[in-house]
Amino acid sequence: MSETNSRELKKGSLAMLGKLLPFLAPYKKQFVLAGIALVVAAGATLAIPYAFKQMIDIGFGLGAANSNDPTHIDRYFLALFGVACVLALATAARFYTVSWLGERVTADLRNSVYSHVVTQSPAFFETTQTGEVLSRLTTDTTLIQTLVGTSISMALRNALLFVGGLVMLFVTSVKLSSIIVVLLAAVVLPIVFFGRRVRKLSRDSQDRVADASALAGEILNAMPTVQAFTSEKEEAGRFGASVERAFGTAMQRIRARSQLTAIAILLVFGAIVFVLWLGAHAVLQGRMTAGELGQFVLYATLVAGAIGALSEVMGDAQRAAGAAERLLELVALRSAIQSPAQPRVLPPRTENGAALNMDNVTFHYPSRPQDAALSHFSLDIRPGETVAIVGPSGAGKTTLFQLLLRFYDPQQGTITLDGIDIRQLDLHVLRGAIGVVPQDTVIFSANAMENIRYGRAHATDAEVIATAKLAAAHEFIERLPDGYHSFLGERGVRLSGGQRQRIAIARALLKNPPLLLLDEATSALDAESERLVQGALEAAMIDRTTLVIAHRLATVQRADRIIVMEYGRIVESGTHASLVTQGGLYASLAALQFGQA
Repeated sequence: MSETNSRELKKGSLAMLGKLLPFLAPYKKQFVLAGIALVVAAGATLAIPYAFKQMIDIGFGLGAANSNDPTHIDRYFLALFGVACVLALATAARFYTVSWLGERVTADLRNSVYSHVVTQSPAFFETTQTGEVLSRLTTDTTLIQTLVGTSISMALRNALLFVGGLVMLFVTSVKLSSIIVVLLAAVVLPIVFFGRRVRKLSRDSQDRVADASALAGEILNAMPTVQAFTSEKEEAGRFGASVERAFGTAMQRIRARSQLTAIAILLVFGAIVFVLWLGAHAVLQGRMTAGELGQFVLYATLVAGAIGALSEVMGDAQRAAGAAERLLELVALRSAIQSPAQPRVLPPRTENGAALNMDNVTFHYPSRPQDAALSHFSLDIRPGETVAIVGPSGAGKTTLFQLLLRFYDPQQGTITLDGIDIRQLDLHVLRGAIGVVPQDTVIFSANAMENIRYGRAHATDAEVIATAKLAAAHEFIERLPDGYHSFLGERGVRLSGGQRQRIAIARALLKNPPLLLLDEATSALDAESERLVQGALEAAMIDRTTLVIAHRLATVQRADRIIVMEYGRIVESGTHASLVTQGGLYASLAALQFGQA
């Protein structure tokens, strides 16, 4: 996120909520309906004290000479009941409408944030924990839901009651109302001061909850490792400490909000009690009727209740402002990897696959700017050629694949696919032309059929099964309880490592791309499975360009060319036989694996 965007997001508390307007704008009709119901309900509420005044002064004979007629009392009680009916219907309509708005806007906001996050480059996920993002998608959006579905409506309702009640107070008694307004104005400053403190603590509390969520997500995803090293107690302690930090920050926020509520109620009702004491003396002295005092008491109660409710709503608004700030930080992020405004089109696919060229490429990971993962790297691959990439760990082999997929852009040099700079291609077009079998296989929480179909969403069942057979996965899938419709568990926990890898190979083959990237594609296979998959891969390499990363040199001996990398550079190139005779790095690696002198 740029410094300018960051600075804009840090501006004032409630101003942040204004940035949610684009999510509210599509529902103007619902807001109008809610506003009408709100005004009707507030008007009915404000009519009740006046009805009480009429009932006392006229209905009970305190303000009219001919008021002993019981029909007067019946009439005013019926009127009062009618007002209550209007209030009930309007309140129910308001509640339904604003609750719908809260749910709808929250769903839109979650979708928008998630859709934006999944477009971020891997550089974003290098520095951001998954649990942090999940916390913003759940906890923070729930706070926004409370604001839109409850707090805004309550704020507007109580603002109307406050203004209407204040006007009726002046209509009832200008002197008493003037006194109460001055006293109420004096209590605003401490409420504003504590409100700012609550906002800061709300943001801190949400951050601590996100930290705990991130820690829990990390540990749950690594549970076999945790249990293998008998670290359950230590990890439970770490999570407990994180939860306690979140609890401590939340208690600070709760204490501050409790103080805010107590101060608001104490000062507001203290002012009202004082003014009512003056009003009681005015009745005794004959300057007010009992009905007018009763009306004044009710309106004063409405005004005081409105102020108290507004202080509560202010606390919700402050928390929602903190949540909006965190969510909009995600929305404001702009990935460094973007499709060009006017992308070029790849030429029609040839029978031999894609041509690939890397010219003088130098790349540093954002998290390690001092170390070059690739340094002045140049490689030219012909269509249909199978090139093996070997070398010690950390040589830059996987980095090469990440640059080809344009997860990152190199700081220097160019990469072209069929003669076109990949930065001039739409990201979906580029990645659609590349099939990948990663070293760390990803299996989704779905059945085997859908996991393989992830390679091509509209593939038929027959195409999926044919691809599974090619990847030597059909036999073990058929043995699953429900065959291709068997649920594979979260992250494929019901499969062995070799089975997961064959699912990934089938997924890549179903995509049928002109360029195939195999990152240790047979590393988790036993000898028999490796033989089957190797045969399948060799068949899949026909009519496409293939890059193979392998530490097990037996899998790359029949490659057209072997590239040996070290420290981000090409140090050797040739066939298996020629490289062994050169006596260089490849020969050393071969000697370690094959026992050659």
